[in-house]
Amino acid sequence: MKVAIVHYWFTTRRGGEKVVESILKKFPQADIYTLFYDKQQYGNYLEGHNVYTSIFNTSFIRKHYQKLFPIYPLAVRSLKLKNKYDLIISSESGPAKGISKPKDTLQICYIHTPMRYCWGFSKDYIESVPKLVQPVLSFFFRMLRIWDKTTVDNVDLYIANSNNVKERVNKFYKREAKVIYPPINEFFFTKDTITIDHKKDIFLSFGAITPYKRIDLLVDVFNQTGDELIIIGDGSEKEKLEKKAKSNIQFLGTLDSWSEIESYFNRTKALLFPGEEDFGMIPLEVMAYGIPVLAYNKGGAKETVLENKSDYSKSTGMFFNEQSIDSIKNVLLQYKQVSNQFDPYYIKDHASNFKEGVFLEKITKEINNFMVSRSI
Repeated sequence: MKVAIVHYWFTTRRGGEKVVESILKKFPQADIYTLFYDKQQYGNYLEGHNVYTSIFNTSFIRKHYQKLFPIYPLAVRSLKLKNKYDLIISSESGPAKGISKPKDTLQICYIHTPMRYCWGFSKDYIESVPKLVQPVLSFFFRMLRIWDKTTVDNVDLYIANSNNVKERVNKFYKREAKVIYPPINEFFFTKDTITIDHKKDIFLSFGAITPYKRIDLLVDVFNQTGDELIIIGDGSEKEKLEKKAKSNIQFLGTLDSWSEIESYFNRTKALLFPGEEDFGMIPLEVMAYGIPVLAYNKGGAKETVLENKSDYSKSTGMFFNEQSIDSIKNVLLQYKQVSNQFDPYYIKDHASNFKEGVFLEKITKEINNFMVSRSI
């Protein structure tokens, strides 16, 4: 099969990009189409593939791409397929599925979420900017939503990364979706990642620092409790939050060395996960180290975090029910009282249900069944 893979952008290496890298293991000859590609920033993970970019793939636009969302429809229209393909696989939480294609070319969309700018989370982004800018931002989000609707039927089969996203696809796009959970690298399960150390001294936040992640809540909470919080990651909210954080909160930015990240895992009492995620791969990666997760009880975390209040040795974390300072403080207090009851080996074993081999087996079967059904 001649396959093209379309992904919104390769500027940082996060969950969506790791999914694409896994799919490429099944289609090593696939061509790649993307709006923006920063090879220096992204690394050599796409080596050996033809990578075609939009006309907007300049260093200036790549630097500000998240703020330039009004150009996304123009950027995806500028992506012209270079060959005749049997199948397009789009990796979507941006405008990837909107690529122009011949009517007889099939498209499967692995969807991380309908665009958050447009569907369900516009308010989070709008409230993060000055009030004078908010009406303008709201207008452009509406325009992007109108355009996004025109691309829904460009897809022949949706595969959602969670039941949470399946529900969003049905709600916003009026389409059914299969569910295949994204892959957690086998690396985490082929080595002993668990450290039994009762001197663990930090709590951890790990991932992008953007409005919907609600890292602001963690800064407020730990400013009050005085516990040590390490924040690994970067994003639009980082500079603002650094200014109001007390000395017990450290912002480390993006760490390039996994061994350095592991050194913080080895000191971590629990991961804090206060945002409403589509799925959330980071909690599972951290669970592979036997570390519990304290998560907001909504979104993808409900499909990955197990809380058994009658037996915490059969739990992988704890939930808080509100995105509020008091709710997070309460779960921190509860966790401190029962933290020694968690079983790191049980936590790691649970995470292994999501490893890459499971993903590849399921998505290969789904694609094969789909292609056979369309050839009959």
